[in-house]
Amino acid sequence: MTSTLVEYFSGVHNRLPEEAERVVRTLEDGGPMNKEELSLTAKVKRAVLDHVIMQLYALGLVDVATEGKSKMCSLTKLGYEYLELRDAS
Repeated sequence: MTSTLVEYFSGVHNRLPEEAERVVRTLEDGGPMNKEELSLTAKVKRAVLDHVIMQLYALGLVDVATEGKSKMCSLTKLGYEYLELRDAS
């Protein structure tokens, strides 16, 4: 069974919690940020944010890098493509 990228992203969007959309949009608007800043800016509780970030990371939409004691989150190329396709539909 094959599906197009649009169909795949549609399925992803339907399965992710609503907080995931806020996290992805916040990273698009604000660029890379640490989890504390992301939690405040996206208005997502920190415990929920950790869960959402891991889901987005597993899908390849978000990258998490360690900088000192901070975990920096940023959108990947696939994350930007996801947003472009979501906005187009």
